[in-house]
Amino acid sequence: MRSQGFRRFMLGDYKKMAEIIQTYSQTKQLNKGKELHAQLLRVGFPLCTFLSNHLINMYSKCGVVEYAFNLFDKMSQRNVVSWTAMITGFSQNLRFSEAVKAFSQMRIAGENPTQFAFSSVIKGCSSLRLIEFGKQMHCLALKVGFDLDIYVGSNVADMYSKCGVMVDACKCFEEMPCKDEVLWTAMIDGFAKNGEFEAALLAYKKMNKDEVVIDPHVLCSTLNACAAVKAHKFGKCLHSSVVKLGFESKLVLGNALVDVYSKAGDMESASKVFEIVSEYKNIVSFSSLISGYVEMDRTDEALDVFVELRRQGIDPNEFTFSSLLKACANQAALEQGTQLHTQVVKLGIDGDPCICSCLVDMYGKCGLLDHSIRVFEETRNPTEIAWNSLLNVIAQHGLGKEAMRMFDKMVHIVKPNEITFVSLLVGCSHAGLVEEGLNYFYNMEKTYGVVPREEHYNCVIDLLGRARRLKEAEEFISSMPFEPNAYGWCSFLGACRLCGDAERGKLAAEKLLKLEPENSGALVLLSNLHAKEQKWEEVRSLRKMMRDGNVHKLPGYSWVDVGNKTHIFGVQDWSHPQHKEIYKKLDSLLDQIKEAGYAPFTDSIALEMDDNEKEKFLHHHSERIAIAFALISMAPGKPIIVKKNLRVCVDCHSAIKYISKVVGRKIIVRDNSWEKDFCRWVLLLSRLLVNCKVKARLFEK
Repeated sequence: MRSQGFRRFMLGDYKKMAEIIQTYSQTKQLNKGKELHAQLLRVGFPLCTFLSNHLINMYSKCGVVEYAFNLFDKMSQRNVVSWTAMITGFSQNLRFSEAVKAFSQMRIAGENPTQFAFSSVIKGCSSLRLIEFGKQMHCLALKVGFDLDIYVGSNVADMYSKCGVMVDACKCFEEMPCKDEVLWTAMIDGFAKNGEFEAALLAYKKMNKDEVVIDPHVLCSTLNACAAVKAHKFGKCLHSSVVKLGFESKLVLGNALVDVYSKAGDMESASKVFEIVSEYKNIVSFSSLISGYVEMDRTDEALDVFVELRRQGIDPNEFTFSSLLKACANQAALEQGTQLHTQVVKLGIDGDPCICSCLVDMYGKCGLLDHSIRVFEETRNPTEIAWNSLLNVIAQHGLGKEAMRMFDKMVHIVKPNEITFVSLLVGCSHAGLVEEGLNYFYNMEKTYGVVPREEHYNCVIDLLGRARRLKEAEEFISSMPFEPNAYGWCSFLGACRLCGDAERGKLAAEKLLKLEPENSGALVLLSNLHAKEQKWEEVRSLRKMMRDGNVHKLPGYSWVDVGNKTHIFGVQDWSHPQHKEIYKKLDSLLDQIKEAGYAPFTDSIALEMDDNEKEKFLHHHSERIAIAFALISMAPGKPIIVKKNLRVCVDCHSAIKYISKVVGRKIIVRDNSWEKDFCRWVLLLSRLLVNCKVKARLFEK
């Protein structure tokens, strides 16, 4: 009786039945929709096309596109609505290949597509990057008159932008008579994702001027463009819009704002936004803040944020670890880097190419070349980033021939780029492989298609300077297509000091001071050059010039991490509580290294004093005090990593080699040479880290 009543109701009002199905579709009541479909089948009523179309739509919107397709496949008669519902269903459920296939079958069946079918299939082309098929769809839309439809036009513009054809996307955009927020968002997002960040910001300004509705999507895309170009002021204006429009609690916008402020170096604003989204923050929020702190060399804060995210039970991802490993590499923080490596392995992401590259770099900059090689060898299918990281590490260790052999292997697997040749030239420079380095430089464009840039020219200046071929270096500078930058002149000035060429050195110092008037290093190097030739009047004149110009030589400091504390030392520093033990150890080391063959190089001291005084002064350089302290404080066998804010002198370089030999310990000294001049090397190179305190961290989980 119930079935008969249902049959009479169904026969009496198809429209009412369709409305019920539509309600189930809108409210995602899949079970009720299935019950209704079952009732229709149970009473044996043949489904008409009208009701079948509604059921296809209902199943698609409820996410069970298989049910929709089974019903569609069994339909004896299909119309344009049936095809459109099926194509749209595939597209909505991200089954874009099937949407494209269904559209082609629809055309074979002789049906003319609607604007909704066009929108769905073009969206599929967009996601699958089927630019040629997408162009065909655009042509067909033009033929049937849907080219100016806002839905079709927005999807066509989005398709071109996602496929990287921004010229066609712009043409499509300009031809649209009516531009809504979806179309504007497609264009701004396209500009941002194709690296045209300034165009994205300009498009947003125009959109705002046209009083188009601003939604979270367009704000997010524009903020991403702001972050890329570090447009701090523009980002603050967008932040105001976010607050005015009531989107402040939206996590995606909060994350984008944290990224904008972090990349602009405004960590105070970044941390404030981070706290606002504290209730909802995710790994993206944490990673953006960590990355910002790392870029600002505020490693302590970055580690604090990392500890907090672990306490909250959030698993870090490859971006989080990449930033932190970069920080550990910059500061030669081996303990923290090793702990991070352990967590990477625990989380099972040690195979990520980016993390592997960071680990290679981190171990290399901490002086553990064997660890770098091991990580590289364990990397499956290393990318060019991993190859470049290892090549760079080998070059920094002065192993020029090994760098060349690595390069020969690399070119058979990945294509070398600008970074590859910087590392290769640095390796040749450190190893004195002048002809080999010049050969790489002159063939990098011809053989490998890599156009030499400023940094490559600087490497060649350093290469020739280290080999004491000053005349050739001077001729090379004259033949350059542009003036050397500060790095280039600094390299040339250092070479002049090495060769005792005051005339060329004066020229280099003048050029360097024009580029960097506040650079005290240029005057100090020139002063040292005159001191080497015992021209004390010139030395006094330069020092007077520095005093009169209020140019101060940066005092030298060295520091070493022992336990959870960073110990900082200056030249002839007696302030440490253990100074008696330290100086006793220093005196003992001096006796040992002299027996091993060490002879003080007193020319390293550019002061008017006798050799005995100079020797005593060298003996109490900050890096030696730090090493002596580490030897009496650290467990035997553990590598000693000392960091210094100035370049290590030639004598200390020699002395530390002997100390390492007599005590049987690996000693790594990292100075500011890499930051000041990327072509200079002393055992290992790093950033300027004055008074930086890196505390050991016990990472949870």
